[in-house]
Amino acid sequence: MNIVIYVISGLFILLACALLFSWYRTRHLGLLLMGVTYGLAAALALMIMTWWPLAIGFLSAWALRLMGLDPGLRHEKKRSESC
Repeated sequence: MNIVIYVISGLFILLACALLFSWYRTRHLGLLLMGVTYGLAAALALMIMTWWPLAIGFLSAWALRLMGLDPGLRHEKKRSESC
């Protein structure tokens, strides 16, 4: 079970680093909150070696996403040119 916690925590740390890098480039508050959530969940799971911080961190990140704090996709409007 410890190997699974190490692997999933490693993935959470990589995800947190990617989200924090994206926040640095775009300054979107949701990316910062989600990155910190994933990072804290991974750190807590590694410190106490249990699985429940990972589950709580994942559900918290999804709750942030459902509240609308993810940046979503940018849809560029195409101008139709008239002849």
